[in-house]
Amino acid sequence: MTVERSAIVSHLNSILSISEIPDDSCNGLQVEGSGEIVTIGLAVDACLAVFEKAAENKCQMLVVHHGLIWRGLTSIRGMVKRQIEFLIRHNLNLYAAHLPLDLHAEFGNNITLAKSIGLLDIKPFGAYKGRAIGFMGTVSHALSIEEIGNNVQAAIGGTFSSLPFGKQNSKTIAVVSGGGSDALPEAIEKGVDCFITGESDHRNHHLALEGKINVLYCGHYHTETLGVKALGAHLEKKFDVKTIFIDEPTLV
Repeated sequence: MTVERSAIVSHLNSILSISEIPDDSCNGLQVEGSGEIVTIGLAVDACLAVFEKAAENKCQMLVVHHGLIWRGLTSIRGMVKRQIEFLIRHNLNLYAAHLPLDLHAEFGNNITLAKSIGLLDIKPFGAYKGRAIGFMGTVSHALSIEEIGNNVQAAIGGTFSSLPFGKQNSKTIAVVSGGGSDALPEAIEKGVDCFITGESDHRNHHLALEGKINVLYCGHYHTETLGVKALGAHLEKKFDVKTIFIDEPTLV
């Protein structure tokens, strides 16, 4: 089935509250391509490898978490030129949703990860620019940090590392995907047993040690795959279009 690009963009802008959420990412339609959409690619990162796979799979649109334009473009040359040139040459739309997808209560990276590892009594967590972008909750029975890590790994793949400085078994867990390590002080303040995020920050070691908390690092990329997948499933149902998840993992 063919759907007008404008209908998809308008719907995404609305359900993700694109215009209402302050962000360094220029969220929304970043590069305009085909006006008619049959297949949508979903990916974490806007990069040439993803663009090439999208073209190979005959996508007319890409929806990504990390777009190309951050705080506005200062020039179109070098790598940026090659990326935009590829998109235009292949008539490929690029739509980005960064913080709006992190914090979304239905399709977001954090809510989908929280639910996938079985969190109960889920509440907003992780204040950033006046909004909570993550979630916290409890598990039905206390788990070791290894058990929690294995549950996350089963849900999203990849590997995990830890700062095992808290209780032997954790009951309360907070999640902020990607580069959410700045939420560690809030986790300590709120008495969270285990804090899950994507990538490490050097200062987290001493914060976690002195705060007596467990921290799990499960990969920036891998903790942010579930949101675009959930959004893809929604778009399939809403518009009867074909979607494909384009997996291009990073080492972070």
